[in-house]
Amino acid sequence: MTGFKVEKIADLETPLKYIKNMLPPIPTKSLWVPFLGHALDAGMAALFADEIVEILKYLQDPLPYVVAEACPETGNFYLGAADDIIMRKRGVEFVDGSAPGFAACVGECKDSKTAVKIARELQEKNIYTFIFSDSVNGKTMADQLRAEGVQMGWETRLVPFSKDVTGACFPLGFAIRAAMAFGGVKPGDGRRALLYNKNRVFAFVLAFGTVNDEQYAQAAGAINYGFPALTESDIPEILPTGVCTYEHVVSNLPAEKMVAKAIEVRGLKLVITKVPIPVAYGAAFEGERIRGEDTHVEMGGTKTPAFEYLVTRNLNEVEDGKIEVIGKELDQLKPGSRIPFGMVIEVAGRQMQSDFEP
Repeated sequence: MTGFKVEKIADLETPLKYIKNMLPPIPTKSLWVPFLGHALDAGMAALFADEIVEILKYLQDPLPYVVAEACPETGNFYLGAADDIIMRKRGVEFVDGSAPGFAACVGECKDSKTAVKIARELQEKNIYTFIFSDSVNGKTMADQLRAEGVQMGWETRLVPFSKDVTGACFPLGFAIRAAMAFGGVKPGDGRRALLYNKNRVFAFVLAFGTVNDEQYAQAAGAINYGFPALTESDIPEILPTGVCTYEHVVSNLPAEKMVAKAIEVRGLKLVITKVPIPVAYGAAFEGERIRGEDTHVEMGGTKTPAFEYLVTRNLNEVEDGKIEVIGKELDQLKPGSRIPFGMVIEVAGRQMQSDFEP
């Protein structure tokens, strides 16, 4: 955002002074300021301060974060900042449309079942769920997902960044790095970075439980990016449009309606084909591991021979959407069965070439 280069602890003095100068005067209770400028500055100052706190955490031994793409199944499971490898691998998804956006989830849901329901709803829509911020009880949505046995990590698009409120700088830092890596934004060009995010990265904040002053400050920082905040709490709303495409802060929402409302408020356009099957599905589930006791039938893996083969055909040889099953249907197989499996995909198109088959 600023272009300040920080390589040593002493270098932090420059952004610290910058932050102090950004802080607006505290308004009196009798004075209502009719514009957002002061709140936006205070929010951005909060994000800069968050980043300084998180930088210092990386000097601790042991490191409070796990450097991995997938969360370990035991012990600490907060991943901290995305490294450059993850950034290159995942950031491009926000450019090519395979990831329509991300939800920055703050605090703790009313119960673990609600947390799972919201996570699954976001996964089905291919939206990344970035989790941070301790709640009143010192727990996050990620703790609730862990309690329910939900697999987390970049592979499943459920990313627990941090248990602290200062972890807000991780999802918003990810957005800025996406602007630099894929939008050609140069360090220090903060205005262009924010406009890129408003127009190209469709993100929003979901705040669960009681929203405290610190969390409200992070939400004010996110508004600079054009990312609206939605919450269950009874906090002051900011409904006029301006920095965000539509409303800025929407409150008093039931948890089960927050995702749908967020998509509307952010102006996110989704194309989803609903298939009548009794489980959640979507690209976000590709990285999830399936346990043996949860398996009806196993095809391939290391247990039986299996292959996938894609081949180009002429247009008149392919009927779009046609699926032919050769062999027994799934409901004809005994639970726990292991069978060989082959999947042949025939594709055709006016501009299809064999070079595209991989």
